Amino acid sequence: MASRAPTLYPPPLAAPPGYRPRRWLPAVLFAATVVTAMSVGARLQFNFDRGVPAYRSNTDVFPFLWLWRHPAYFWLGWPFAATLLGILLVHELGHYLACRHYGLAATLPHFMPAPTLIGTLGAFIYIRSPFRTRRQLFDVGAAGPLAGFALALPLLVLGLVQSHLRLSAYGAALRFGWPPLMLLVWHWLHPGVAPGAVSLSPVARAAWVGLLATMLNLIPSGQLDGGHILYTFFPRLHRWVSWAMVAVMVFMGWRFWDGWYLWAGLLLVMRARHPWVPEAPPAGRARTVLACVCLAILVLTFLPAPFRLG
Repeated sequence: MASRAPTLYPPPLAAPPGYRPRRWLPAVLFAATVVTAMSVGARLQFNFDRGVPAYRSNTDVFPFLWLWRHPAYFWLGWPFAATLLGILLVHELGHYLACRHYGLAATLPHFMPAPTLIGTLGAFIYIRSPFRTRRQLFDVGAAGPLAGFALALPLLVLGLVQSHLRLSAYGAALRFGWPPLMLLVWHWLHPGVAPGAVSLSPVARAAWVGLLATMLNLIPSGQLDGGHILYTFFPRLHRWVSWAMVAVMVFMGWRFWDGWYLWAGLLLVMRARHPWVPEAPPAGRARTVLACVCLAILVLTFLPAPFRLG
């Protein structure tokens, strides 16, 4: 009786029989997020058109009661909402379509509406199938940030073209930081003009949020997108780097921005773990190049203090 040769690579993985991602819940959440993002965007556009700082008062930070009293301004929010939700949607669709390519069961993108500065807490998909190779792990992990960044960059350029010098003498109560990439684009478009004198358009602010989301997801820790990429190439270093990033975030929370404490807590919940994924077949040269691109994006979008008062 002939013996069967061992399988070199794991067989392709199919989605669980009969699995169909729910559509009604993602649709409801997306519709609600459109409303909250449009509400925030309406106030941003209202202030921008009048040369007023974006975040100067409580009404600017939480514009929902103001919009309830002035519903005609609601449609002013579409440039901000379309830019922000477009970037987040493309990011999550990058993950989702990569899962579909490999036959991995995954939910549709779920948006999280919330009365925050940007009208949402972001979006996510839930992958219900285990990864069978590190190629799958890398492709799914990197597809989101690469896709989102590819859309955020031209929208950032458009938004900075629309931006203008601050017309009001009043200062903003809340200021956005400028990541290196944004500074490079601004100085390319407007050489000699200091970023501090700029009133950002709603499109530029939404693209800024997209860059921030990309940066946070590319942090090499836990089961973030950056953690998947790190595990693909250096699985033995993954846990040590993940714990080191927790320490770094605690330090940055003390030194720069309180929000880093929240991210440190998130990584603690993950316990710096990553499910084991077989190595074969190797990632290959093309994925190594893409990993370097992801690292470059992380450096160009990194921002120790995204927000600061006054």
